[in-house]
Amino acid sequence: MKRLFDIVLALVLMVPVIPALAGLYVVVLAKDGRPFIYRSRRNTAFDQVFDQMKIRTMRTAPAHESVGITGGHKRGRITKLGRYLRDHRLDELPQLLNVLKGETSFVGPRPPEPRYVAACPAIYQQVLLDRPGITGMASIIFHSHEEKMLAECHSQKEAEDVYLRRCIPRKAHLDMIYHRNKSLMLDLYVLYLTAAKSVPLPGRRAARIRGQ
Repeated sequence: MKRLFDIVLALVLMVPVIPALAGLYVVVLAKDGRPFIYRSRRNTAFDQVFDQMKIRTMRTAPAHESVGITGGHKRGRITKLGRYLRDHRLDELPQLLNVLKGETSFVGPRPPEPRYVAACPAIYQQVLLDRPGITGMASIIFHSHEEKMLAECHSQKEAEDVYLRRCIPRKAHLDMIYHRNKSLMLDLYVLYLTAAKSVPLPGRRAARIRGQ
């Protein structure tokens, strides 16, 4: 049912998303230049990887500066347009293709980079029992806190340390709560709360999410 839901919803969303991507392609190339799509190697299962697709939101840099989590030390690389795309999650529109290909779901744990799977194998052997998602329990509840913590990091080493020690275990705890209670209704609720970050939807929890 979950896979069928993903396919049907992705196909429905493709109708408005394709022209939106065409428009964003023109705007991004005019403002920030090429490339339009940024590909990031991620894990879809503990021992399987894929290329996650996003609209590029950062200025290009040497490969060694592009790896790892984004902390405060990378804030200057995010373009003005890129910040807008990130705030409204428009940079994630290309991930509909990842959903259609079966590499990700709409709801699930965020797909980790292989470097973090290698660093925390015991955690990700459990978390990646579920197909990763564009959004999820941890994305809704913890994402704002994670961004604040990482924004205070002034080097890649500091950001990596904070992410490994403080972020990954907390997100994994939320991902396992999702794993134990997953259902179509829960997925719909997570999608509702995700939309509530950008749209003034009714509900106390939706309002709390929007105010984070």
